Amino acid sequence: MYKLKLFIIGIFITGLIVAITSGPIEIEIALYFKVFFVYLFFTTLYSHLKTVVKTGNVNIDYSISYGLSFVLFTGPLGLFLFEIVNRFYVYFYRKKTGTADEDEFLHTFYNIGGPGLLHSLGYFIFYGLYPYVEEIPFGYWGLLIAIVALTDFLSSILLLTIFHISGSINTGQDAWDFIKGRSILDTMKKAVSNGLLFIFLLEQQWEILIALFILNYLVSRSAVLQSRSIQHKIERDRFEQMAYTDFLTKVHNRTYMNKVMNELNESEEHIGIIVTDIDTFKRINDAYNHTVGDSVIQHFATTLKNFLKDEDYLFRSGGEEFTIILRNRGYQECRQLVEQLQKSIQDTPAVSEFKSRQITISYTASFGLYFYQSNLETNIKHAYIHADDLLYKAKNQGKNQVSSKNGIIDLPLSARYAAAIEKMEI
Repeated sequence: MYKLKLFIIGIFITGLIVAITSGPIEIEIALYFKVFFVYLFFTTLYSHLKTVVKTGNVNIDYSISYGLSFVLFTGPLGLFLFEIVNRFYVYFYRKKTGTADEDEFLHTFYNIGGPGLLHSLGYFIFYGLYPYVEEIPFGYWGLLIAIVALTDFLSSILLLTIFHISGSINTGQDAWDFIKGRSILDTMKKAVSNGLLFIFLLEQQWEILIALFILNYLVSRSAVLQSRSIQHKIERDRFEQMAYTDFLTKVHNRTYMNKVMNELNESEEHIGIIVTDIDTFKRINDAYNHTVGDSVIQHFATTLKNFLKDEDYLFRSGGEEFTIILRNRGYQECRQLVEQLQKSIQDTPAVSEFKSRQITISYTASFGLYFYQSNLETNIKHAYIHADDLLYKAKNQGKNQVSSKNGIIDLPLSARYAAAIEKMEI
């Protein structure tokens, strides 16, 4: 911590020395204060946008910096005085709102000295090279982009040094990832914004200057709000996925099954509902333990899932019981798929670990399939009950069996006729 304090204070003192030795403020004091308060108003707005990202023990502000245009117009001393007021406003605001980190006061000195020093470097480069590029088309803008790119790179080096001293970054890959994280678009945006602001300052175009500040603020605010909205959606989707996912098998749970059933109930689709469970599962738990039993359930779920299409659904509807909803298939296709599932389960044992050795466990499963068309005479939950009854029938027939029924064929003639009439074009 001592090295970190020494390094940051060293940057601050160096920036202060450069500011003082570079000469007095280069514009009239009345004009300076006018520029000062306009810039202060709009730059402090960014402290309320929460564009701060915490990396390790340090807060990094990724909002746009207007320091280059300020230093080009007022000189290094004018910028340094501005940064003192601006950064201490941010410090006191964060302390008041409880958003300051533990070393906020120390970081404030870096946030004054670092930008002050780097923008002063940009000031000397600009006035040293501008006479040579003044007559070149777009020479002004090219020079500004080069200066912003250089100062951004040097800023990254200073920050990486701070992170290394504080222990936040310890590998070359972490350092490289941080440097790559700098956006070229942000560099361009900063160069163009500062270039326009400097031109408007020179021409005293206050209305256009303020309009540019407002535009940048609105764009930044919109981006922040959009980012928050996306983050909230990601969090909502994550929580919803957790609420609808079985923790053991990672397939959908019974809660999600009820939701899907309600959605499909009036879809008029041909649907095959399969209810299946592992035969004599209690025997596996009794012979081994529940951990081995869980491995068998996981193997069962994976095997079932491997035979399904993306539009199908697989749910863990009980302990070792699973429910499958097949869509956009005919009855015979559903029946063939169930027979394939039954055979695959029979021929593919599960692998687990018991008493520090690997074991294979052969098991079988029984299946009940009910095929029907939704929104006719059978509610989807009634169809599920039919499939469950068919599973019970398969168990009674000796287990490792498939019991199925085509509910469309069994509909009364009047219901089938009505369904056909509804599909006819008149």
